[in-house]
Amino acid sequence: MAHQLALEVALALALQCSPDHPWVTEHPEWFTTRADGSIAHADNPPATSKDIVPLDFDNDPDGLYFEVLRIVAFWIDHGVRIFRVHTAHTKPVPFWERLLAEVREIDSDVIFLAEAFTSPAMAHALTAVGFQQSYTYFTWREHADETAAYLDEDSNRTSDFMRPNFFVNTPDILPRYLQDGDESMFRARVVLAATGSSSWGMYAGYELMEHEPAARDTEEYLEAEKYEIKVRDWDDPRSLAPFIAHLNQIRRTHPALQRLRNLTVHRTNQTGVIAYSKATGDDSVLVVVDLFPAFEKRVTIEVEPADLGLPPGTDLTMRDELDGTHCRADRVPLSSHQPARILTPRQP
Repeated sequence: MAHQLALEVALALALQCSPDHPWVTEHPEWFTTRADGSIAHADNPPATSKDIVPLDFDNDPDGLYFEVLRIVAFWIDHGVRIFRVHTAHTKPVPFWERLLAEVREIDSDVIFLAEAFTSPAMAHALTAVGFQQSYTYFTWREHADETAAYLDEDSNRTSDFMRPNFFVNTPDILPRYLQDGDESMFRARVVLAATGSSSWGMYAGYELMEHEPAARDTEEYLEAEKYEIKVRDWDDPRSLAPFIAHLNQIRRTHPALQRLRNLTVHRTNQTGVIAYSKATGDDSVLVVVDLFPAFEKRVTIEVEPADLGLPPGTDLTMRDELDGTHCRADRVPLSSHQPARILTPRQP
């Protein structure tokens, strides 16, 4: 049914168990046993999770490996081609290297996404052993300079082995950037994610601009869906869903936005504004985003026709794919109503 609707089903692969899972009694060697004979629960100070028992990959590595492989192969046989691996960095890297190599032999189209908010070295190691996509630090990049540097890193310095997926939010993370609920910032952020990387992600509720934190100084959602059934009004007239659908259509129309290694950052005269271009063959796009869009601005951008794959002397008047208006690529108007522009060369 999902394929009939042009959808892909992705499963979360979380290698941990509840205390009453059959493995606990059938395979106690797959867990850490305390001196009193009880199975150790998850303990990562200051957090303690008595409802989770982590796996021990040392006692019976082959037995545990073949059981996980069996489960993954089962879902592949049922048409699943995407696995989002929970906290991949807390499991042995050699385990993943072995499993991902074996899965490639079963079906080379299967994608494993590493949910690994960890040190850069570990994130890079996971991609080096076979993870096709990875979570990134994009979620926490808020200011123009650090965002530009991160875009350059992902596109040009680590792209030979790492495929970043830019998430605007996750079930666990409500970025502080979004917690005031400003619509223009939600729009700016989603444009940045959808155009800055060849793949991006969004957790349900973003389009409705959900932004209430569970408490001060936390990135946890209030009334998080992890703990209760959440009923949303998908027909809310304030929803950003039409805007996001239009954004995805722009991505489908422009091959340059579907590539990773073709991004060039351009200098601007505004400290809160980031500008970058992407070009592939005859297709070129210039993206300009105001990260703190409180006031109207006219941004001067250091960009030449050659940066956009155009002949010298070409008129830099371009069309904004978001609203159909025209402006010059080197002088771009922005406002709280239009915090981002996706500019393409005007057709003659």
